[in-house]
Amino acid sequence: MNTDHTIKDSISGGWVEHMPAPLRPYLRLSRYDRPIGFWLLALPGWIGLAFAALSHGYDKSDIKWAILIGIGAIAMRGAGCTYNDIIDRDLDKMVERTALRPLAAGTITVKSAWVWLVLQCLVGLVVLAFFPRLSQIIAVSALTLVAAYPFMKRITFWPQAWLGLTFNWAVLVAYSAKTGQVTPSLLLLYFGLVFWTIGYDTIYACQDIEDDAMIGVKSTARLFGKKTKQYMLAIYVLSVSLIAIAVCLSSQPYYIVSAIPFAGHLLWQIFRLNSKDGKACLELFKSNKIAALALITGFMLAKLL
Repeated sequence: MNTDHTIKDSISGGWVEHMPAPLRPYLRLSRYDRPIGFWLLALPGWIGLAFAALSHGYDKSDIKWAILIGIGAIAMRGAGCTYNDIIDRDLDKMVERTALRPLAAGTITVKSAWVWLVLQCLVGLVVLAFFPRLSQIIAVSALTLVAAYPFMKRITFWPQAWLGLTFNWAVLVAYSAKTGQVTPSLLLLYFGLVFWTIGYDTIYACQDIEDDAMIGVKSTARLFGKKTKQYMLAIYVLSVSLIAIAVCLSSQPYYIVSAIPFAGHLLWQIFRLNSKDGKACLELFKSNKIAALALITGFMLAKLL
C-alpha cells in the first residue's frame, strides 16, 4: 500500500513528511501536517481563560488549564478530523483539495481509522479527568455537535455555523474550570466567537466552491456567492459586537478597548479577501490564529494595565 501521498494544503517539508512511512497516513488523518486547526480549537479555550481573568484575576491554576486545553485540543481535533474523514471519504475523493486524504486515497483502511479515532479519544478522556465536574459535563455535551458536524454540509448551507458551535466549545470549558460557573457574559462571548468561526470558515470554503457545487456539498461560501464580502462584514461586525458586550457585562466597560486589535484584524481580512483566489483564501484563513492571539493579548493587557 502506497503511503507517500502529500495532501494539497499540507505544510510542504514539515515534520510529518520525515516520519516513518507507516505512521504518516495516521498523522495526516489527524491533520498534524496542517496545525492551524489545533490552534483554532485551543485558542477559544485560552480566550476563555483570559476573559475570565478580566473579572477574576490571574492565578497559578491558569497555567494548568492552559496546558490541559492545549493537549486536549490536539487529541480531540485529531479525533474529530479522523471521524470527519471516515464519514466524508467518498465525498473527499471527488474534491481536488481532499482527494489525497488517507481514507479517500486508500492509504489506510476504515477499520484502522476507527482504532486511531478511539486512541485519540482516550487521550482526550485522560485530559478531561483533570477538570472540575461542571467542565466535564460541558465538555461531554459537545459530543453531539461533533458527531453531527460531517452531515451538516449535506443538509444545510450553514455548516460553518455548526462548526462555530463546535469549535468554540472550549471557551465554555475553560471559563467554567477557572470560575466554577457559566454566566450570560460568557455565553455572549461564545456566540461572538461562533460568528468569528462562521467568517473564517467561509473564507476556507471559498477554496472548494466549484467542486462543492458539482457534488452537491453546501457551504456559506456557495450561499453568499458574489456578496461574500458584504456578508462577511456583517458576520464579523456581529462577532465583535457580541464580544464587546460580553466584556462590558463581565468587567469594567473601558475594557472594551481590548477587542480593538481583534476587530482590526477581521476588518483587514475583509479588505484582503478574494474568494476566487484559493491560495490567498487559505492564507487568510490561517491568519485567524493571529486574530485570536490579538484578542487574548487585548484581554491580558486590559487587565494588567
